[in-house]
Amino acid sequence: MRLSRDKVNKLAHVVTDALAETAQADFLEDRNTIRLETRKILEELLMQEARIDQSARQKIESQKRTILEGSQEWDILYRKYYNEEVKKLGI
Repeated sequence: MRLSRDKVNKLAHVVTDALAETAQADFLEDRNTIRLETRKILEELLMQEARIDQSARQKIESQKRTILEGSQEWDILYRKYYNEEVKKLGI
């Protein structure tokens, strides 16, 4: 899923605010440092998801015959290959 920089920043703010309100979490750093690290983690996860997506799409494109995106067969193969890539990463 592609998210704009503003949306990733908004998510980082929401996560940081939620953590700050939780009694089980105590910040050892200031809120901005926590927010920046949260944003960094979110961006890394989104990049990893994009790589998994690209790998699944490449596997479908490498089939001997053309499989049209949006078809039921394409959807089934995409889910299969996507899940295979996720399992390879141990997620």
